[in-house]
Parts: sequence; structure tokens; C-alpha cells
Amino acid sequence: MIRDALLWNAEDNRVRCCLCPHHCRIGNGKYGLCSVRTNQEGKLKTINYGEITSMAMDPIEKKPLYHFMPGRRILSVGSFGCNFNCEFCQNASIAQSRGDSEYLSPEQLVAYSMISADNIGIAFTYNEPTVWFEYVYDTVRKLKESHPDRKAVLVTNGYMEPEALTKLLPYVDAMNIDLKSFRDDYYRKVCGGDVKSVQRTIKEACGKCHVEITVLLVTGLNDSAEETEEIASWLAALDPDMPLHLSRYFPANRMTRPPTEESVMIQAKKAAKKHLSYVYLGNMEDPDSSTRCPQCGRLLIERQGYRIRVRMDQPVCPGCGAPVSVVLR
Repeated sequence: MIRDALLWNAEDNRVRCCLCPHHCRIGNGKYGLCSVRTNQEGKLKTINYGEITSMAMDPIEKKPLYHFMPGRRILSVGSFGCNFNCEFCQNASIAQSRGDSEYLSPEQLVAYSMISADNIGIAFTYNEPTVWFEYVYDTVRKLKESHPDRKAVLVTNGYMEPEALTKLLPYVDAMNIDLKSFRDDYYRKVCGGDVKSVQRTIKEACGKCHVEITVLLVTGLNDSAEETEEIASWLAALDPDMPLHLSRYFPANRMTRPPTEESVMIQAKKAAKKHLSYVYLGNMEDPDSSTRCPQCGRLLIERQGYRIRVRMDQPVCPGCGAPVSVVLR
């Protein structure tokens, strides 16, 4: 559905979109880099408002969020469009083109999310929620106004301007933010963005909602233990208990490099653990994917795939009493 967009300025016969750091200057009848925001006679419009291409009830761990409501399920929804053009995108059919969609108003989606008693809320994922901004913003506000106990989650590349993030954060409970690399040339060549804007989002979100970070380690590009340790050190300066997910790359979309070696993944985890309390491996069998107390080593959350057993009822270790960075309710 076409709706008026937020966060833009008029510039002569063009419009300047201010949603993300691209700041696209869009001529009449043209689209921004995300392919969903367009200039219609001097006004910025969004064409994916309420248009849902994917919907599923997922384990919260699939986002991945390991320290937020462990063992629970969340209604996951996505639309089409993205403000990145990642060569390895696994959801290119909806992120980099327009997939088949069905319209649901914010009220309808909130009502649908209430059907299952096992559902904790709504996660905006699959494609980039930033370019779905108006719909995400309307929906999370309605969710919190009508059901304040339900959770709102963003799975995002973090490439948004502070004004957009500031409007969303009061209604968001958790975010998983993709940090593609710590190198600007990687962001420019492989994804089409810049690392400093994503770092800014992580800094702003940290402390205002629960944050976990995912880094996809791509063979020969960003998979060195040195870069991973640099990322972990930077994150630890914000919060040493921030969970980090190191995800194994497999060929997808336009990227044909071979899968990341498991030995490389293991070395990257060791490097990150020098700085962070909680580091997990994704897209591979990890014999140590459970959560343990960083002080005494007690098993707190046992994971076998998506089979979860939570061995704690407060965010403290039952053994030594140390605080544990986990949201349980």
C-alpha cells in the first residue's frame, strides 16, 4: 500500500530522504536505493506499508537472540526492500526485489499476534525493517499501547539515521544488529554502506533496549581472528556482557566464495572471548552454544539446536549470585 513517508525534505523538484545515511535525492517518479521510497509529484511516498511477504512463528533464538526471553516464540514478519545490496544476501528475493505480499494493517497484525498464547510479541525481520519504517513505527506503538507486556523486536542492519532510531526506541524491547565488518571498504564494496553509521546505531541502542550483535564471517574478506577481536574489543567497551553471534557464511545470491572453514570460526570465537562474556557460533554445529555464568561457569541456559532448557528464574547465577545479562520476562 502506498502511504506518505516520514523523514524527508523537499529540494526543488526533488525530495531528500532522511531515513538512512544514504540520504537519497530522488527525482519525480524515481525511487531511492531501497526501491520502496519514491517521489510522487514532490512528496515522498513508501510503497511497502503493511505489505507482508513472510510470516512465521519462530523461536526467539532464531533471530538470533540468546539472552532475550530464552525458550519463547515470537511472530516474525517481513516485507520487501532493503537499503543495502549485500552480495551474500540470503533473502534477496524480498530484500532486493519485490516479492508477493499481502496487506495487513497495524491493527490486524497486532490482533493476529495475540492469537497464540505462546507468542511473546512481534519481530520485524527477513528484510530490513528500516525501510519499512512507517509501518513498523505505527505497529509497535499500537502493540505497546494495547498490550504493554508484549515484546517488539528488530532484526536490522543498523543503517538508519538517529531521528528514525530515536522515534522507534521507546517501543522496542530488543534488537539484533548486523555488524557486517569493521572495515569501511568492505561495507562500501560488499554491502553498500559505511561502518560508522552502524556503530552509531549500536552505541545509541545500547542501554535503551536489549542488544545482541551478529557478524557474518565471509571467507577471505572479514574472517580474520584479528578483525573479530577488534570488533569484540570495541563492543566490550560499550558492554562486555553484550552477546556476540559469529555466523558462518555459505554461498548465496551473487557471492560464490567457499563456506567459511569451521576452524576459522572456532579461532574467531576464541579471539572474541578475550573481551566478551558471551560469544556464540551460528550456521554450524557448536558443541558449546549453551550459556554459562561468566564468573563460576555454571550452566544457565542449555541449548541443543532450538531445544532450550532455562535453568534460572532470575537474571542472576543460582550458584554464585553473579548478575547475568539475560532478559527472562
